[in-house]
Amino acid sequence: MKIHTSAIEQTARLRADLRLGRPVLLRDNKNFGLVFATETLKKEALLEIKKFDFNLSHLAITARRAATLNAIPYDGDVARIALENDVSYNWLLATANPALDLQHPLKGPFKTLRNGEAHMSRAAIDLCKKAHLLPSALIVNLFEKDFKNLKSAGLLSQDSQEILNKSSHSSLLHEASAAYLPLQGMAKSRIYVFRDSASFTEHYAIEVGNPKKESSLLVRIHCACFTGDVIGSLKCDCGAQLKGAMKILSKNGSGMLIYLNQEGRGIGLANKMRAYELQNQGFDTVEANHRLGFEDEERDLRIGAQIIKHLGFKKIRLLTNNPKKIASMSDMGIVVEERLNLLTKPTKENASYLSTKASKSGHII
Repeated sequence: MKIHTSAIEQTARLRADLRLGRPVLLRDNKNFGLVFATETLKKEALLEIKKFDFNLSHLAITARRAATLNAIPYDGDVARIALENDVSYNWLLATANPALDLQHPLKGPFKTLRNGEAHMSRAAIDLCKKAHLLPSALIVNLFEKDFKNLKSAGLLSQDSQEILNKSSHSSLLHEASAAYLPLQGMAKSRIYVFRDSASFTEHYAIEVGNPKKESSLLVRIHCACFTGDVIGSLKCDCGAQLKGAMKILSKNGSGMLIYLNQEGRGIGLANKMRAYELQNQGFDTVEANHRLGFEDEERDLRIGAQIIKHLGFKKIRLLTNNPKKIASMSDMGIVVEERLNLLTKPTKENASYLSTKASKSGHII
């Protein structure tokens, strides 16, 4: 029996293997590569890699991380750092992870590549980002026969362009389950669980009351913040916004809260903790994300619009301080009839964070 695996499904499998520390295979026309996520690279794997011609290997990082390292990103959005055979395991990790910059300050100077493939490097970084790993990959260039042998041995493979094409597409959601659930202080509420076929993520929608499909739906699109929503972090306003939105929905008698599992503006909780450590060193939230190698916004806010459309609504009143959410809704065909502020009282712990969101991320605070 032949089982078809779509490009999206194959990409999800590759991400899972990278998270497990397994290498994957990428191809781009006549270029072939063995790819490891730097964060999950094992010491013994590095020793095996060095049995190849290690001079054909490079470390792919983003232009954001390259700026911190004073490495020139000749490929624009990525930089390919040339490697020599004596490169150490600790050096690779320290080059990828800015949390180690103070422990390993003298890593350069770096020689970055000007010529050759860049598509595999972009695809490898995209895989790492979507797997919530540090955006850095070790890439070993292979001859075609080695690529085929490793594929026959069971390593997963994919065309680089398939990964890059998929990264620009919307996530593929399906409704997995739903049930009525009584919530404190709420009118009748129904919880929907959506699964994303492009990853292992689940997103949630809390429908309050009986909103009419033809009316303008009051909506809050809230991205997960474990530290703020669950354990009461004082560094952000996320927990206060979540509670405030629930109170507004309750008072309105109907509406919807959409909870997207995109922690840390889409970089994942582990990387968010790394960003916090950098903030403790004096960097603001945007600078910390950049030093990690991420953009200041890595979320796919269009997922919220997909959920709204799936549940049968076309017009919304959006509870948000972030104009980018309005643009994301409009791009997906959702009419935003009104934007409603969701302001919280600043504290001494989050005042700087809120100021950065306003000045650098365009939030209306």
